[in-house]
Amino acid sequence: MTNGSSFTLANMLEANARNYADHPAWVFQGNTLTHGQYLDRGRRLASAWTKLGLIRQERVAVMSRNCLEICEVYAASEVGGFVTATVSFRFAPPEVVYVVNDSMPKIFVFEEEFADLIDGIRDSLETVEHFVCIGKAPAWATSYGDVIATGDADFWAQVANDDLCSLIYTSGTTGRPKGVMLTHGGKAACAESISALMMAGPADRILLMMPMFHVGAKDMSLGQSWRAGTVYLHRDFDPELILQTIQDEKITITHMAPTMVQMVLDHPRIDEFDLSSLRMIVYSAAAMPTALLRRGLDKLGNVFLQMYGQTEGSGIILPIEDHQPDAEERYRRRLQSIGIPFPGVQVRLVNDDGQDCAIDEPGEILLRGPIMMKGYWNKSDATLETLRDGWLHTGDMGKFDDDGYIYLVDRKKDMIVSGGENIYSREVEEAIYQHDAVANAAVIGVPDEKWGEAVRAVVQLRVGASVGEAELIAHCRTLIAGYKCPKSIVFADDLPKLASGKINKLAIRKEHGRP
Repeated sequence: MTNGSSFTLANMLEANARNYADHPAWVFQGNTLTHGQYLDRGRRLASAWTKLGLIRQERVAVMSRNCLEICEVYAASEVGGFVTATVSFRFAPPEVVYVVNDSMPKIFVFEEEFADLIDGIRDSLETVEHFVCIGKAPAWATSYGDVIATGDADFWAQVANDDLCSLIYTSGTTGRPKGVMLTHGGKAACAESISALMMAGPADRILLMMPMFHVGAKDMSLGQSWRAGTVYLHRDFDPELILQTIQDEKITITHMAPTMVQMVLDHPRIDEFDLSSLRMIVYSAAAMPTALLRRGLDKLGNVFLQMYGQTEGSGIILPIEDHQPDAEERYRRRLQSIGIPFPGVQVRLVNDDGQDCAIDEPGEILLRGPIMMKGYWNKSDATLETLRDGWLHTGDMGKFDDDGYIYLVDRKKDMIVSGGENIYSREVEEAIYQHDAVANAAVIGVPDEKWGEAVRAVVQLRVGASVGEAELIAHCRTLIAGYKCPKSIVFADDLPKLASGKINKLAIRKEHGRP
């Protein structure tokens, strides 16, 4: 592993361009960038940034849907020693102002479709000196194409292992987004680990459609690039286009959130496509409901590999060989787990007193290893709290089984305390998902005069399916203790989701968290 070495992402791009210059690195909407071209354009853009006054470790903010240009912005920082600060294109104007001002970039790259939004907040962006537009630029911005044309392909910069390469903002599930400082050494170690776990090589073709401003898609692309493979990039999530691309381009690996896997499996034409080239679906962002995972195994075979982590750091995986629904009970139970630690990553589960938990005792998941964040940008108190004692405190609750497998039970802040009993929303959601009518579910606590908190489920039904509140609660009583079952159920047409594909419980609490 690269841990402790001086290997950087710049070294990775240089090696790919040297050894696989004509091999495709990126394919997007019929346009291809070879590994040689990708390094060339990354260097030209880094050179152009220096001509605009950017110096080592200063930030470039980028707000864009998936396209080749956002990948080039990343590459320019990686070879130039700059820092890419990502801005969600789903943000409202006040959220964009907050993230841009927090990351303090000199340059703000954005897509043409967001020009009106940015024009309305330009005067509030305190540090931005240059606005660069992908597409047709407004009068107050410079065209991305014109900027990169000013750069020199022979640009070179000294990049260190401990340098920041990106500043990626958290989903904001527990409050305002925090900028996660990610280093070259950490991301190189991450790329190496993911590449090994995917068993990726130059012949592999990975399909990505989750947003590149998020750590999930970015890390998957790094894992593929580690061995000079090819990334096929989609602009948005489109289930039919995914199926068509897997068939036509002989995709071998893809990466989706469980909600996306469900929509692909539910597509009415799925059986019309040849998906035989697909050997692996990496799923992350949230643990997959067991009922959905079994559907996927029945339809696609043993192709699923789960990775668990956060923007702050990854570290747990359920190996593909553990997805054995017909094996003995101890192995079938593993379908509900998030797996075992990555090579080189240590995991602890601790109680509120900081003591290690016994088998089957829920505790907070702590991670330590080379692929963790350096800290939170401009938030020393939050950094000290999250990285205390040398461990990344994830805020997720899990438990070990006798074999050392870890089971995710809840977010620490999502645990419901009702009548003195701890109720983990994940366990309740698993029960709800086992009803055939349920497409998506989120369990939250709501104030209750008698019990302190009561369990409420917010449920989205599958198209054409129906089930009533009483029937669904009765279903849950056959699977979990009565005190854990929902006391009320709200049916919704859709559940709000974060960019990562996770169900947005913060939004659900705001809408449905009243008694």
